[in-house]
Amino acid sequence: MHKAIIIVLWLVAFGNFSVFGQRKSDPFVIVKDTTQSKEINPLSPAKAAFYSAVLPGLGQAYNKKYWKIPLVYGAIGTTLYFYQSNNKKYQEFREAYKDRLAGNPDPKYAYLDNNRLIQAQRFYRRNRDLSLLLTAAFYALNIIDANVDAHLGQFNVNSNLSLRPEIKPDEQYIRPSFGVAFNYQF
Repeated sequence: MHKAIIIVLWLVAFGNFSVFGQRKSDPFVIVKDTTQSKEINPLSPAKAAFYSAVLPGLGQAYNKKYWKIPLVYGAIGTTLYFYQSNNKKYQEFREAYKDRLAGNPDPKYAYLDNNRLIQAQRFYRRNRDLSLLLTAAFYALNIIDANVDAHLGQFNVNSNLSLRPEIKPDEQYIRPSFGVAFNYQF
């Protein structure tokens, strides 16, 4: 019983519902021209994807989603930084191991034995490759995002697609009844 009262109070406070009584209506009826539709450019998604492939973030700028550009550069820049850092450490351990095998050990890594140098090489090589893979994934995600965003920009989103809860009394018992109805107006 308490749940029903809370739901009714919530719908009354926040819902858009019909009030039974007289309604004022405008004396003039405005006819909407439904024959005109928004012009759709079918090449827009391909253009956005191309722009994003040429320069990451340019597709997002073409779609006027400027807030996504720092995210694109942040993701790609971060993974490129980790690629460079891991590659540098991999090359250091690789050169130290090669120098040790040649009989000229590096005093910086004298405390490590050969197995530790090989483990360090594998660790940094794996992280370097993973960083490169993530960079390619973020680059592809940038292109896909620009393409999908351009496609979604062409969809018709208007008030006919909204959800408006209504409380209607049950005609038999004159009590409010709850339900969901989806209506689409052509």
